[in-house]
Amino acid sequence: MGALYAFASQGLIVIYRGTGVLNFSLGASAIAGVYLQWELQQEAGWPFLLSALMGVSLSALLGVLTHWVIMRPLRRASSLIRVIATLGVLILIQAAVVIRYGSNARKVESWLPTDRFTLWGEASITVDRLILFGVAALSAVVLWLMYRSSRFGLATEAVSESERRAAAIGLSPNKIAIQNWALGSAIAAVAGILVVPIITLQVTAMTSLVLAAFAAALVGDFRSFPIATAAGLALGIGQTLVGRYVDQQGLGPSLPFLVIIVFLVFRGRSLPLRDYFLRELPMIGNGRMSWDWTIFGVGTIAFLMLTKEPKWIDALTVSLGVAIVLLSIVVLTGYAGQLSLAQYTIAGFGAYVAGRLVAVHDIPFLLALLAGVAAAVPLGFVFALPAVRTRGINLAIVTLGLGTTIELMLFRNREYTGGVQGTQVGSPDLFGFDLGSIRYPERYGLFVLGLALFAVWAVSNVRRGRSGRRLIAVRTNERAAAALGIDVMAAKLFAFSFASAIAALGGILLAFRLTSISYPSFTNLTSILFVGLALVGGVGHLLGAFVGATMATAGFSQEVLEAAWGGVGRWIQLISGIAILLMVLGYKDGVAAEWVKMFRLAKKARKWGRTYLIELEDVADPNAGDTQATVAPVTLTVDAMTVRYDAVVAVDDVSFSLEPGTITGLIGPNGAGKTSLIDAISGFTGAEGRVLVNGTDMSRLSPARRARSGVARSFQSLELFEDSTVFENLSVAADPQDLRSYLRDLVAPSNPPFPPEVVRAIVEFQLDKDLHRDVKDLSYGKRRLLAIARAVAMHPSVLLLDEPVAGLSTAESEELAEVVRRLARDWGMAVLVVEHDMNFVNGVCDHVVVLDFGKMIASGPPEQIRNDPLVVAAYLGTEADAEAQGVEPAAPVTGGGA
Repeated sequence: MGALYAFASQGLIVIYRGTGVLNFSLGASAIAGVYLQWELQQEAGWPFLLSALMGVSLSALLGVLTHWVIMRPLRRASSLIRVIATLGVLILIQAAVVIRYGSNARKVESWLPTDRFTLWGEASITVDRLILFGVAALSAVVLWLMYRSSRFGLATEAVSESERRAAAIGLSPNKIAIQNWALGSAIAAVAGILVVPIITLQVTAMTSLVLAAFAAALVGDFRSFPIATAAGLALGIGQTLVGRYVDQQGLGPSLPFLVIIVFLVFRGRSLPLRDYFLRELPMIGNGRMSWDWTIFGVGTIAFLMLTKEPKWIDALTVSLGVAIVLLSIVVLTGYAGQLSLAQYTIAGFGAYVAGRLVAVHDIPFLLALLAGVAAAVPLGFVFALPAVRTRGINLAIVTLGLGTTIELMLFRNREYTGGVQGTQVGSPDLFGFDLGSIRYPERYGLFVLGLALFAVWAVSNVRRGRSGRRLIAVRTNERAAAALGIDVMAAKLFAFSFASAIAALGGILLAFRLTSISYPSFTNLTSILFVGLALVGGVGHLLGAFVGATMATAGFSQEVLEAAWGGVGRWIQLISGIAILLMVLGYKDGVAAEWVKMFRLAKKARKWGRTYLIELEDVADPNAGDTQATVAPVTLTVDAMTVRYDAVVAVDDVSFSLEPGTITGLIGPNGAGKTSLIDAISGFTGAEGRVLVNGTDMSRLSPARRARSGVARSFQSLELFEDSTVFENLSVAADPQDLRSYLRDLVAPSNPPFPPEVVRAIVEFQLDKDLHRDVKDLSYGKRRLLAIARAVAMHPSVLLLDEPVAGLSTAESEELAEVVRRLARDWGMAVLVVEHDMNFVNGVCDHVVVLDFGKMIASGPPEQIRNDPLVVAAYLGTEADAEAQGVEPAAPVTGGGA
């Protein structure tokens, strides 16, 4: 195993270094080449080396096609879409190989010598293992030298640093990417051909082992071939030792995934970097259920279940059960933006708890169902803990590792699952009423339909309530969400827990269709497939879960295709893979989103109904009190603040104060440390020194707790919630950040009216006519006003504005200057303005602090700062330059207070 992990990790690193893509489909590309080599040698009688050359060439070609046809058009897509694209390729190639060769394991004779060699005492090893070890080590050295010193390696490094700059010097990023995809896929194919005599030739086994090789690549930071190779070999040795000395089935195969979990959790960040929000995510729906369409859909399904033969009823039942599992992906990935590759494993865990309670303890079905759903909630908590420090692709890998560990150690352990025959649960009943799907398929189908309706109603409630707005805020921009006082960790814990409960409900309903539950069927590869089906249907829409579920194996679409063309069932996963790829390439928002777009266009063309507007008086509290109330007076003191990034000191021992009702400007050349300082004050970067609010030290508080303490901020890059409306952006800021709403929204979503301070902010920034508009439809000026208004809507005592007039016209800047003056004068806020526009600074600021190379070089009134020689020198280059401008030196400035 160690040699396979080493080779596969090398292939993963090659592709990642050349393209920045974590290729989940590498195992599928490799196994296609391995099967071709086996067929040519065993069936056609070709020599080993020639057949191996053809197999490796096929894998390389598949790698090239994956880049050219799939990944190249998606080079600007979000990491979520790119990951799902590689998962779609995995499903497609794997399904094609299964159709061609079947899924049964085959024993392959080794081309290498298999004589046993004694190392010492009773320790021995076969010669082929030693050869594989040597080849893997040699390959690592060759790749290390090639990427370090060859023209190809240097070109790859240049492209990985910046495709634009690489293209400017005559390098072709596409050509470099093609070469790396081909090389990486070829390396994995070589590994497969050499290792299958040891592991046997089987499609899913090879794919799972290559996925496990992510652990070795992670240890090598997806850059170092020697480190990754050593890690891969160490993992193989570790698995052997665990299997020999630890009596726990599944622990050895789980070792790489445990390494993944530990490595990513300890290496991750609690909050993402500044540019993490620059991602294009699938569109999300508003969560509103159209009850007339819902009644029509439920009635149609019920009619079919009551009139059709059992095979159609079972297909509908399967699709409804899968739809419930996909609803969990809508919550977790669609709403919260957390990519989990373990939802079907969690579904299986719920089924495990319910099934064992029924089979072993004779618990009634309904109680067992509730217990299975409840048991999945703490498991969701466990899955959520890595999400605090990892996100995006890393989170997908962690959840895959956790899910695979449960599959290997629990689902495949016959001691825990009822032996060869599985868990015998019999026919479920409800208060003595037989629901068994074998005898009464229509009863069980209608029962599943009712619970599916309940699940979609609960998800709809969450989407439309406070908790839904928080999840979408976290999905869009964790930094901005934390700056509004949202507890990001609590939001993720809720998303994972709620999604786990829903997945468990779907898993239990799918499992109890049969009288015997086989838990090994709850595989990680099915979890991967379900993420793709959710994307096809529309991962941000309630309807999307039901559309995607029809494409599941044994689902409604398969039955329709079987009725039209017999034997099409074996092609259903291939069709699913093609559908996933078509969606990510052309309609990444999913089928449901496209239907919604067409319906809105038709409604607009035919002028059905009335225009959707949000009037301020409809969302404002009619019993609001004084709309002219001032904020609580607060003095914020920055004491000896220092920010370091490794050896670079971005902010060096800076001290000053912000007083209520005053505006302080923070200026300095580019790179002076202004944004780093504001990040440190608001808690987004680690710093030495203290931040005091009315004398209370809040240096150890999280960004969210600082925001709830009355310190709000805007961002230089706006960081709005692009997937939401103006109303929803302001609502997130205005919502009380209580934890009770997570439970209350499950049954009664809360949308309280805007309090007077929020209404005042909306009017102040002239957004009252734009509440219904999507953020992406606003002009840049309006977007910048919204970013500030969102911070003001929190009614903070201290407001930190990072370049508020950047990109605004002169007229817009003058209007905003007047608004900022009123925030200090009439609201009583202490305002800090980071700005390059000196006219704006001189016009609004009562006090100015100047930074240069992280140090505070001046502090005082604007008129004093304008003539300070150190300040002029900082902007013009040297103090001599200032004298050349005829500037009179000002009196030295000391002290840091306002």
